This record gives sequence, C-alpha cells and structure tokens, in this order.
Amino acid sequence: MRVTTGLANTIGLAKKTGLAKKTGLAKAANVANATSLANAAGLVAGYTLDALLGDPRRFHPVAGFGQAAGALERRLYRPHRSAGTLHTALAVGVPVLLGAAATAATRRHPVARAVLVAAGTWTVLGGRTLRREATIMGKALHSGDLPAARDRLGHLCGRDPATLDEPELARATVESVAENTSDAVVAPLCWGAVAGLPGLLGYRAANTLDAMVGHRSPRYERFGTPAARLDDLLNLVPSRLTGLLTIATAPVVHGDRAEAWRVWWRDRNDHPSPNAGQCESAMAGALGVRLGGRNIYFGRSEVRPFLGDGPRPDARHIKRAARLSGAVGLAVLGLTAGHAAAAPARRAILRWALRGVRGRTGGQA
Repeated sequence: MRVTTGLANTIGLAKKTGLAKKTGLAKAANVANATSLANAAGLVAGYTLDALLGDPRRFHPVAGFGQAAGALERRLYRPHRSAGTLHTALAVGVPVLLGAAATAATRRHPVARAVLVAAGTWTVLGGRTLRREATIMGKALHSGDLPAARDRLGHLCGRDPATLDEPELARATVESVAENTSDAVVAPLCWGAVAGLPGLLGYRAANTLDAMVGHRSPRYERFGTPAARLDDLLNLVPSRLTGLLTIATAPVVHGDRAEAWRVWWRDRNDHPSPNAGQCESAMAGALGVRLGGRNIYFGRSEVRPFLGDGPRPDARHIKRAARLSGAVGLAVLGLTAGHAAAAPARRAILRWALRGVRGRTGGQA
C-alpha cells in the first residue's frame, strides 16, 4: 500500500513539474512574442516620427554623442591604431551597453520597449533631413543661385564647393543622397531589426565616429582606421540592400529597372569605398545620369571612376533622387519591420526543426 501511494505521489509530482515547465515555457514564449512585436512597432513609429518631424533642432542626442566622443579623443589620442581601437571600442561599446541594459529592463514590458525603440529609431534616422537638404539644394540650383547652393553643400558632404559649377554641385548632391540613404535610413533600420535598441545605437555611434575620425588626413591616418573599418563592416549588407532597393523602386521616378541593374552590376565595385559604389551606381542607373569624376576636398582632391552612362545631373535629378530615397526608405521599413515581427514564427520553426532532429536521433539510438 505504501509503495502504491509513493508511486502515485511521484507520478503526481512529475505531472505537476511537467505542467509547471510547460507553463513557464509558454509564458516565456508569450513574452518573447510580445517584445518582438514591440520592436517592430517601435521601428514603424520611429520611422514615422522621422518622416513627420525630422531631426530634433535642439539637443540632438547624436550631437551630444559627438561631443562626448570628441572629449574622449582628446584624452586618448595617439597617432597609433591601438589608440584608435580603444577609442572606437569605448565610443561604440558604451551606447551598445546602454541599449542592452534598456532592452533587458523592458523585457517584460512591451509598451515601454516599443516606446524606447521608437525613440531610438527616431534619433538615429535622418531620412527627412536628407531629403530636405537635397530639396533646398535643388531649388537653389534651379533658380541659378550658385552662392546659396555652395553655402548649403556642407550640410550634405565635405567637398570644397568654392569652384563647383551647377552640374558638379548637382552631382555632389545626388551622390550624397545615394550614399546617405544607406547610412541614414537603410543601415539603422537593418541593425534595429537584427539587434534591437543596441543595434540602433551601436550603428549610429559607429557611423558618427567614422565621420569624425575615419577620413584620410595626417592626424587620423592611423588613429581613425579602426572606426573606418568598423563602419565599412557594419554597412556591407545595408549598402548592397540599398542598391537593390534603388533598382527595385526606380519606376517611382520613371527610371528603368533593367538599366539600373545593368549599371549597378557593371560599376558597383569601381568606387574606392567598398559600400558607397553600391548605392551610387544604382542611383546613376535609376536616374540615367553619370556620377563620379574629380572630387575636391579642403586641401586634397580625388579622381573617381565614372558610374553610369548618361549626362551629368542637374537640379531636376536632385528632386528625383530625393523621391527615390524616400521610396527606398519605405521599402526597407516594410522589410525590417516584417523581419522583427516575424521573430516568433522563426523561433517556432526552429523549435519544430530541433524536435525533428532529436526525434530522428532518438529513433536511431
């Protein structure tokens, strides 16, 4: 009798333990599903805020990061890559850790998670500002106001505008729109979809740091190399996605997908940057213009291969480039938000596949 009772108790305890385990797994799955949807909602909300409001005019967090990174540089600077590596690790690592801490703190609070991701996405995106600056340049060139256009070019790129004529100012603008569509829109959304808030903050920190110290100059020739290489790495996939989406959305500006593909496939690797050529060649093909040539910076110049076969761009092409950039942004938002929202389905498929593998392994044993 005692044996029977003990066995019954053991079976009952096992059932309760199994039920508790299943309940715990179900709760964990529900939490994971809710946070995945919160991440997706945050990306959409942040993109919408950027599209409606643009960058904050005052107290922009990215500007604050730049000041902090500059102060850190003044303490750590040595003309060596090791010093640059430490600077990059600290300047990028701290935002990533802060994002990870905020992610952990909101693990069971999907509404708070969505708000944080939305705020982070709005902070790191720059699509509206990019299109606005391009539009201002286009209007200045259309009206023949070259002094105003030259004065405004610094908002888009670091070229010396003093001697640039209308076609060269237009080319600089179109090239900047093409490259920054990746840097300011596509790449942040991609990293937000893959890594959440840490991905958003980490990417923007790395990209900002590259703009500060990743350029060629006697001071940053070695110190800035780690930041430049990290930015290249983080943009490898987003830049290529930008090129493909530019081709896919070319009809929005009456471009030819086949021509855009032909130019992109032929010219994408001719650019000295491993990533910028992916975006600029696709834009050249979609608009039917020729990009590339001699770029004049303050104190130096570079001669780059031509991308595309058409005429040099003018003010009309700037307007089309801005529209195309917006279309690419909407396309990548759909892809990245869908990727984030589909995380529960991917986890379910993975669990199903693992159960199948375990079942086959058990059967063979």
